[in-house]
Amino acid sequence: MEREKLIEKVTVEILRRLEKESQAPSTTVGVSNRHIHLSQGDLEALFGKGYRLSKWKDLKQPGQFAAKETVTIVGTKGELNKVRILGPIRQKTQVEISKTDAYTLGIRAFIRESGDIENTPGIVIKGPNNIIGINEGVIIAKRHIHMPPAFAKQHSFRDKQMVSVRFEGERALEFDNVVIRVSDQFVNEMHIDTDEANAGNIKNGDVGRIVKD
Repeated sequence: MEREKLIEKVTVEILRRLEKESQAPSTTVGVSNRHIHLSQGDLEALFGKGYRLSKWKDLKQPGQFAAKETVTIVGTKGELNKVRILGPIRQKTQVEISKTDAYTLGIRAFIRESGDIENTPGIVIKGPNNIIGINEGVIIAKRHIHMPPAFAKQHSFRDKQMVSVRFEGERALEFDNVVIRVSDQFVNEMHIDTDEANAGNIKNGDVGRIVKD
């Protein structure tokens, strides 16, 4: 009898958790390979005066696209070829790499939110027309969720809030310290780099469950 009561209790708890999890907000994943955002001045320095990027494919975030053009980035120990340029053009050039890439290049990159490039390492960039150096701008992007206001309001999230995101599967894991970025220019999507994706056997389009810290 005691055993039956225990089984019943465990069953009720499992069902409660499943119900709770089924109602939890979720986000799809975009795995970001190394890439670069260029200023117009640096684009022209690398590709020629008046140059404009050629779209290869649209990205999930509205207005964002992967360009046909690529560059080579060079560090003190090595270089990485065919680094994709993402558009549109930005005010300042920014290079986003993984920790593994940083080891390959021989630079000490910091984990930062996009746009926060003050006091970050610089790097040499090779284009078809020229080679340039930037004094700062290389980062390991902080994992984050692009979130539209309606979704954020529905689930009581706010801009800059820190959450965790849980992924199930053979290499199940939970990412902590995920920053939410709310904008009416966004669709719901979490961005992680290739190191993070490999750790959890995660691929583009997989779904993670958002857990409030």
